[in-house]
Amino acid sequence: MPLRSAPGRGPTSALDPELIGEVLSVMKSLATEMHMTMVVVTHEMGFAREVANRMMFFHEGMILEQGTPDEIFESTRYPETRRFLDAVL
Repeated sequence: MPLRSAPGRGPTSALDPELIGEVLSVMKSLATEMHMTMVVVTHEMGFAREVANRMMFFHEGMILEQGTPDEIFESTRYPETRRFLDAVL
């Protein structure tokens, strides 16, 4: 049975653009220096690629694909994922 997602907003979705980098920097520090586990909903793909060790791509409320950042960015299996990445990168 596919996992359905609940509506969610990313940690930077309501921030002024000048604050986004600061928040992402703190989150990166928590992940890399303090080894904190996080589950993050984001459209900030550069951040996700740099910090994540596992990623999931949701489409229409369902997990379409999941894997390492390299698998998601370099070897996408679905055209929906590729279209999204092409649009935001």
